[in-house]
Amino acid sequence: MVNNMKTVLSRTLAIALCACLTDAAHAGQLRAGVAKVDITRVDAGPVHGRLHARALVVTDDITTTVIVSVDAVAIGEIGPIGNDYLGNVRSQLKKDLNIEPTNVMINASHCHGIVCQDVDARTVQAVKEAAASLVPVHVGVGSGHEDRIMENRRLKLQSGREADVRHAYSLPADEEVAEVGPVDPEIGILRLDRLDGRTLAVLYNFACHPIQGVPGGLNTSDITGFASQVIEDNLSDDTVALFVQGCGGDINPVFYKDVDHPRNAEPLGNMLGLSTLKALRKIESREDNRLTVLNQVIELPRADLAERISLMETERERLLRSLRGTSLSLKTFLPLVVKYNLSEEFPSYYSHRYLHDDQLGRQDLRHLDAENRRHIASYIRNIYTMEQLTRLQTNLRLLVKHQAHYVAGGKRTVDAELVGLRIGSFSLLTFPGELTVRIGLGLKARSAQKPTFIAGYTNGYLYYAPTAEQLRNVGGAQEDSDCLLAPEWQAIFEAKALQMLSKL
Repeated sequence: MVNNMKTVLSRTLAIALCACLTDAAHAGQLRAGVAKVDITRVDAGPVHGRLHARALVVTDDITTTVIVSVDAVAIGEIGPIGNDYLGNVRSQLKKDLNIEPTNVMINASHCHGIVCQDVDARTVQAVKEAAASLVPVHVGVGSGHEDRIMENRRLKLQSGREADVRHAYSLPADEEVAEVGPVDPEIGILRLDRLDGRTLAVLYNFACHPIQGVPGGLNTSDITGFASQVIEDNLSDDTVALFVQGCGGDINPVFYKDVDHPRNAEPLGNMLGLSTLKALRKIESREDNRLTVLNQVIELPRADLAERISLMETERERLLRSLRGTSLSLKTFLPLVVKYNLSEEFPSYYSHRYLHDDQLGRQDLRHLDAENRRHIASYIRNIYTMEQLTRLQTNLRLLVKHQAHYVAGGKRTVDAELVGLRIGSFSLLTFPGELTVRIGLGLKARSAQKPTFIAGYTNGYLYYAPTAEQLRNVGGAQEDSDCLLAPEWQAIFEAKALQMLSKL
């Protein structure tokens, strides 16, 4: 019996070994092709920084994978790209190129530019052009560093709650802010070179919302579009640089609320591009034919927001009831607040008049100042209350919207497609939502693969995906309000992500 078991085991091992050797025999030199196609909507107005779909096709003759970077806010759900886009592109590539849909990875840069209406057809065109230009490649992998162009937009308040930096509402008072969150300065880089040394493609992964805009509010591919252009302009003539958005859910461009300078993404993009180029020059490419693609759809728990909505509605009523009538209007408040901050002791007139009245025992100006200070304080309290109301009301609308979909849909889970990709020693794990930076930092630290890079905004759009801890703040910031997920989602996702990464 034991001998029979040994014989069966030996035969099984031999068959498995033969299968591995057969696969290795068929797997060949990595080949890759790249292309980019303009997807700017020209009738949407003036443009500064054109939008593109950039495609990279990589094959070892057994496995073929497609990586597409589009200058758009999301793959479906919000923005000009429709929910049928991903399916349309995948089905057309399956039909025309016999590429498996699960091997097609499309990442949105999350810029807020406006793409053309036939963006799906132009994306397919980019992939076809890339597939038609395959050449043998060597692989280089490394990291760059850029920490000047972004900041964490979540603010930890003295109360323990959190707010975020948005144009949709005003910020809390400076004295209420206790601390800010981290950023991820790492630029993850995959470099593919032709055998003659010329660079074919650069894939770079970085975490930041590219929502700075350009002067005049023109249509733009924003920070990351400018960065890709800098990289392409400084390498081989036909190099294509694909930006893959990381865990930028709570990462804004630096000085996002600045009102003293024109909003201009180009200098920030130039810095990101130059930092990527600096790192590229230290990366050596070599033959490395490893190519693995994993794809899995997981179910994540959806949040029931009814209780939180009720609490916020109660808080809204409390804030409304706290508003008090004031004698001042904006017209009278502004000159008063300037005067009373310009001269604390003698705001209503020159000092000699105050001293003259003091000498005669009169207090008329002193009484006027006391009354005006009470009116100013009352008006400012109302302003702060109104600011709180704008933040609350804006976030409450998001919660109400998602709760309506929760009730109407009847499904208590959300499907999320994850992709694990390995090219040489470059390992990437993707997720469809706007992952916040702490999730990316945590997965990078815990992954068995080094280096590991994480991308959100890929193969669909599930809105924001904050940490379980951040979801205890529901209603306080956009990331926790514009979210479909229950806090338990994080542990489920991270366990599956680490498992997939271990298999690459």
